[in-house]
Amino acid sequence: MIYLLLILIAAVFGVTYFIYRIGFYTPVRAQLEGLSHENRPDPDPTHLHVIEMMKQLDAIPFERVYVISYDGLKLSGRLYYQKEGAPFLIGFHGFRGTPSWDFSGGSRMYLQLGYNILLIEERGHCESEGHTITYGIRERKDCLTWIRWVTDTYGSETRILIAGISMGAATVLMASGLDLPANVKGVIADCPYTTPLDIIRKVTETDMKIPYRIVRPFILLAARLFGGFDVREGDAAEAVKHTPVPILLIHGEADGFVPCEMGRKIAASNPGMIEFHTFPGADHGMSYIADPARYEQIVADFTCRVLNGTED
Repeated sequence: MIYLLLILIAAVFGVTYFIYRIGFYTPVRAQLEGLSHENRPDPDPTHLHVIEMMKQLDAIPFERVYVISYDGLKLSGRLYYQKEGAPFLIGFHGFRGTPSWDFSGGSRMYLQLGYNILLIEERGHCESEGHTITYGIRERKDCLTWIRWVTDTYGSETRILIAGISMGAATVLMASGLDLPANVKGVIADCPYTTPLDIIRKVTETDMKIPYRIVRPFILLAARLFGGFDVREGDAAEAVKHTPVPILLIHGEADGFVPCEMGRKIAASNPGMIEFHTFPGADHGMSYIADPARYEQIVADFTCRVLNGTED
């Protein structure tokens, strides 16, 4: 009987660790190698267009800067500094993504608007330390750390915007529910999910065809046992309910990874503070590619309004 019990414990441990590696672990070297976007055999013209924009961004000189997270990790960021007194845009990329890929088009837009840009590398990605992705739960606190870095370095009057794509979008929305300093003037979220468990359930059931109710206990245990966090803690839809910071929320209507309904649910949580736009035909993170002129106009109007203090 004792052997059966040991076998059962070993099986549970093995399944739990496998789930952790699949869903929460990130090998830093993969991000350092740029996720091999350029080397993928992909004839899709949209994919090739993003690669070209990524190359253009990588060709722009930047300064590498570092902070220490609240739990002791050394985090890295790319600083594109244009001029003194300009607003700062702090950008947060997505799950197992890179700043170059996720902000390949957006960075050009923000540079043209005259902003200083800080593209951070999430914990466990690129040159930032760590191996556990927490879907915005710990990353939202990293957002505060980077905001403090900008404020300490460039002054408390420096106007700041925080922006994110996918997991980065959920991260900045979760951060909007924290005690943000008054110089954070706006949040821009492109294709965010509502909660970590919501997106995990969607991927499990829809993409992997695995019954969620069966694996949910293992998912919760994997996050707690190997990641040291509670995956139920983060909730972007709840965080935005009482935020005093204006939010621009964008979602592609054909998003095959994070359903547009998640964006609609978040927007409905606080319609008085959230400006919501959808892009017909746009897949995950591709709203800018689908209609760059409209996207740029929406962002320019929002940022000009919140930075100049003309919000209603």
